[in-house]
Amino acid sequence: MNLRFVEAFYWVVSLKSVTRAAEKLFLTQSAMSSRIAALEEELGVLLLDRRDKQFRLTVAGLRFFTYAQRLLELQREVKAEIGAGGPQPMSLRIGSIESVLHSWLIPMVEKLRNDYPELELELNVETTPVLIDQARRGTLDLVFAALPASADGLRSRALPPMEMVFVGNARLHRRRLYSLADLGELDLLTFQRGSQPHVALLDMFRQEQLEPRRVHTISSISAMTQLVEGGFGVATLPRAAAQRLLQHRELKLLQCGATLPPLPVFASFRSDPTSSAVETVVKEVFSFIGQQEPLAARRRGVRRLQGKPGVSLGASKKSMS
Repeated sequence: MNLRFVEAFYWVVSLKSVTRAAEKLFLTQSAMSSRIAALEEELGVLLLDRRDKQFRLTVAGLRFFTYAQRLLELQREVKAEIGAGGPQPMSLRIGSIESVLHSWLIPMVEKLRNDYPELELELNVETTPVLIDQARRGTLDLVFAALPASADGLRSRALPPMEMVFVGNARLHRRRLYSLADLGELDLLTFQRGSQPHVALLDMFRQEQLEPRRVHTISSISAMTQLVEGGFGVATLPRAAAQRLLQHRELKLLQCGATLPPLPVFASFRSDPTSSAVETVVKEVFSFIGQQEPLAARRRGVRRLQGKPGVSLGASKKSMS
C-alpha cells in the first residue's frame, strides 16, 4: 500500500476538503483526487461519497480513517527509529502576529535552528483572523495569535499573556508619570481596528469616562515605532517588543497610573501523524518562554527599585537575594 496515498486520504478527511488537502501537501487538486482514486481501487471500496458537493465519508472511509492514522504513526516511528543518531529533516509552516514576532519568536527561531540544523521554516506574519483561517485550512502547521483557532482536529494552548505598555519619544516625553487623561491628549497609536489591543485601549478610556483625542490603528510595529520616533504620538506595544526596540531607537517606556490589559497569546496547531515537528516546537516554545519569564520579572523589579528615591543599585540587588 502506497503510504503517500494514505497520507492524501488522511488530510482530505482531516481538512474536510480535497482542495485544502492539496494545498497542504503542495499538490494539484487533480493529483490529490488521483491518489484517493488509486487508494480506493487498491482497497476495492469507495472511501468518499461523491454524489454531491457536500463532503462525506462512506462507512468504509470512516473505518479506514482510523487505520490510516495508525499506518502514518507507525511510519513516523519507523523513520525515527532507523534515523536515530543523525539529524532529522524538519519542515514547518509557522504563522504569527507581529507582537509575538517582535517579542520572542525571532530568538526562539534562532534557538530552533541551532537545536535542529535540518529545520526548513516558512514564516508568515498576519493578523489574528487571517492566521486562524489559515490554521483551519491547513496551510499553516502552527500559529501564534491573540485568539485560539477552533475546528475539528485543531488543538490550542494558552501561552503567558504579554504585558502591554505605552511607548513614547525619549526626547519629547520627559514626565516621570502620566495619567490616562494626559495620554488621552496625545495622538495614540495601536494595532489594527478591532484587534484586542485596540479594543482594550478604548475600553480603558471608557471605564474612566475619558475620550482620547485621536487613536490611530496601524498593523505594523515597525511603522508604529518609526512614527513615535518622529514625534507623531504614543504607541501601545508589548513590553518585550518595546524593550528589544529600545536598544536601537530613541524610545522610552512611559509610566502611567493606568495599566493596559495584557495581550492574550495562543498556540494553535493540528496534530500530524506523519511528523512530530509541531509537537516538538510547541514544547520548545513553552520551555523557552518559561526560561525568559523569570529573567524579565527580575529586570522589571530592578528598574522599579532604581526608580525609587534613596534606593541604590546595591540595595536593589540585596533586596532580591
